[in-house]
Amino acid sequence: MSEYEVLREATIDADPATVYDAVVNLRRWESWSPWADLDPDMETAYSGTDGEVGSTYTWKGNRKAGEGSMTVTEASEPDTVVIDLEFLKPFKSESVTRFDLEKAAGGTHVTWTMTGTHSTLSKIFDMVRPMDKLIGGDFENGLARLKEYIET
Repeated sequence: MSEYEVLREATIDADPATVYDAVVNLRRWESWSPWADLDPDMETAYSGTDGEVGSTYTWKGNRKAGEGSMTVTEASEPDTVVIDLEFLKPFKSESVTRFDLEKAAGGTHVTWTMTGTHSTLSKIFDMVRPMDKLIGGDFENGLARLKEYIET
């Protein structure tokens, strides 16, 4: 099995604490997530305390949205949020999503990274369409939406 990494960066005109709050609170993802509009009838549920380790968001949607969960596993205000991401459909996979926030000229430099290990099937799929090409555009869109959400 081989590992993969998808990484995208942006600068948002806000302090790190503001960006951190928009990322660590999973309920706020509906306002900026690149996947929020994939299924208007998607079933969602939240558990745990918003913005804290252990808070979880689950979804079950159409073929585009799939089914899965996100759980905050690390929350170090104002600079780091780590989320375990598990997909059940359209295919099973597990990965770690990390947001690193750093004060910078013009606001906060945001680095959004996803890492994981390919299964045999996803390794074959990766040869046809690499994970970076599959997810990278979504990360770029998500960072643009996060920027717009925070700056307006």
